[in-house]
Amino acid sequence: MSLYEDILSGKEKLSLVGLGYVGMPIAVAFARKIKVVGFDLNAAKIDLYQSGVDPTNEVGDEVIRNTKVEFTADASRLREARFHIVAVPTPVNDDHTPDLTPVEGASRILGQNLTKGSIVVFESTVYPGVTEDICVPILEKESGLKCGVDFKIGYSPERINPGDKVHRLETITKIVSGMDEETLDEVAHVYELVVEAGVYRAESIKVAEAAKVIENSQRDINIAFMNELSIIFNKMGIDTQSVLEAAGTKWNFLNFKPGLVGGHCIGVDPYYLTYKAEQLGYHSQIILSGRRINDDMGKYVAENLVKNLIKADIPVKSAKVAILGFTFKENCPDTRNTKIIDIYNELKEYGITAQVTDDNADADEAKRLYGIEFTPMAEIKDCDAVILAVAHESYKALGMADLEALYADNGKVKVLTDLKGVLDKKAYMDAGYLYWRL
Repeated sequence: MSLYEDILSGKEKLSLVGLGYVGMPIAVAFARKIKVVGFDLNAAKIDLYQSGVDPTNEVGDEVIRNTKVEFTADASRLREARFHIVAVPTPVNDDHTPDLTPVEGASRILGQNLTKGSIVVFESTVYPGVTEDICVPILEKESGLKCGVDFKIGYSPERINPGDKVHRLETITKIVSGMDEETLDEVAHVYELVVEAGVYRAESIKVAEAAKVIENSQRDINIAFMNELSIIFNKMGIDTQSVLEAAGTKWNFLNFKPGLVGGHCIGVDPYYLTYKAEQLGYHSQIILSGRRINDDMGKYVAENLVKNLIKADIPVKSAKVAILGFTFKENCPDTRNTKIIDIYNELKEYGITAQVTDDNADADEAKRLYGIEFTPMAEIKDCDAVILAVAHESYKALGMADLEALYADNGKVKVLTDLKGVLDKKAYMDAGYLYWRL
């Protein structure tokens, strides 16, 4: 019998290494069909899962309470499985070089608990070559086993979109790859258990790694173009959103919008590709130019708010500003690599006091990573300006009276920055607001 058949019959288990925004939904999906061991080093997170709490909000508490995933922080339990999926983050260092520490650490732990006949599939976004050149030697060293003889490897890039309830593991075509045809078959069959949209068999592991890293690089470049247009049109006194709506009537115009590019994918993955390119003697021009534009947008937003405070005759130093939303994207609790912090820090440089509120965000994470303490929205008042920074559904539902309650009653013009353009621009301008959006 094949490993796939053994897994299907319940004779063997699948393990998921890394139970974050990507790994946990994968584990839950597989647990509906087969036996799954879900491992994470974070014991506190495991305690939450075992208590039926979903800190990611990706599947919800009820699903976690009813899932059959065997959640554990005990690495030795990985020995119970022979098909392993590694889904740990791959961030970048401060100098924008890849930080492979998480994927190397996961490979080390898995290697120490790897058994003969296993298949290891990596899902973490990496530059081409990481799986075979970096992860395999670690697995071999820690396990004493030989890749291709005692165990096999594959790569299947994650495409889960945190906070997105439409584009999920089950509904997105899954790229799969393996070190040989036999492994590719096994990997494909296993993923076909849960991916309703089907799988795409890449011709090699490096091809699959490259496909993933360019998906987010392409999106990053397109957003950078929109951000550059926003800067240009702002200087011309033209509303960018109105331009895009007009241009969007053409059938092949791409529907991208300006905005802050944060999170642990789009703003990170391009650096993996350019890092490898530089090792090979090629210095990226388009990709890194786009990165520079996107990385500077937080500062750009803060500068325009300051200009609008001056226009409104409001003293910049000691001005009070409310920032609504802190996560890297809407309807998601994840604050990692959020670019809202760039706005906050830049305003601080001007002596501006900024209060941040976000009921959707992981408050403990924000405090740990950025030293930010959220202010309940009900306690925000007497502000000189408001930045609607993240398009959470709760903020999109706010009426003009809700926002007006945040401002100081001092007869000054109300300065409003609507980053995502979710409010009715005309209504607010007609009401006398100094309204600005990207």
